[in-house]
Amino acid sequence: MMIEVLKSKLHCVTVTEANLNYMGSITIDEDLMDAANLIAGEKVQIVDNNNGERFETYIIKGERGTGCICLNGAAARKVQVGDVVIIMSYALMDFEEAKHFKPTVVFPDTATNRLL
Repeated sequence: MMIEVLKSKLHCVTVTEANLNYMGSITIDEDLMDAANLIAGEKVQIVDNNNGERFETYIIKGERGTGCICLNGAAARKVQVGDVVIIMSYALMDFEEAKHFKPTVVFPDTATNRLL
């Protein structure tokens, strides 16, 4: 049996931009992507702590070291610059493997989105 489990999480990062005129996705600083074991094109769930919105999109690699968290396209309507969000990805794995799997959870500085 396969189950879906938390693979990676960026816990409490701050939205730095919202770009309605882009085709879609979330742009994430490459340093944060590396730390959280995320890759470009990966599906993620976004949870906005300020307004309760929950939605899915995919990742675009952002410039390293900038702290960029930019919601693009329709997702830009679900957040405000300055909102604190949680970004999560999931993986399918065998039930027995999942019992021992440890997700990657990263707690960046909320003010700068930089790694502590």
